[in-house]
Amino acid sequence: MSLTHPLTTTTFDLPGYRVIKSFGVVRGIIVRSRSIVGNFGASIQAVFGGNISLYTNLCERTREDAFNRMLTHAGELGANAVIGVRYDATELAAGITEVLCYGTAVYVEAAS
Repeated sequence: MSLTHPLTTTTFDLPGYRVIKSFGVVRGIIVRSRSIVGNFGASIQAVFGGNISLYTNLCERTREDAFNRMLTHAGELGANAVIGVRYDATELAAGITEVLCYGTAVYVEAAS
């Protein structure tokens, strides 16, 4: 399954497709920490207010990595789509966060 596969959705159906087989829950988990350098740069940005781009970029990369791991897991099972996609995050310790992306792996065909 391609890591840029368009057949992913937060809904539980894909218009124009029908689910042929469900493979169950798939997930991608990433655990990240903030570096001292990153924290220092972000604290400087925080002084001036607005978007803290260092943290924004870290969050975007982490979510993308978790999403791609979920797609890889789905592909390994033989799925060509993932429905019901969700994200969850948990702070495991100060500065260490787990990001989980999960959904239901399915095989779909175009509806007739």
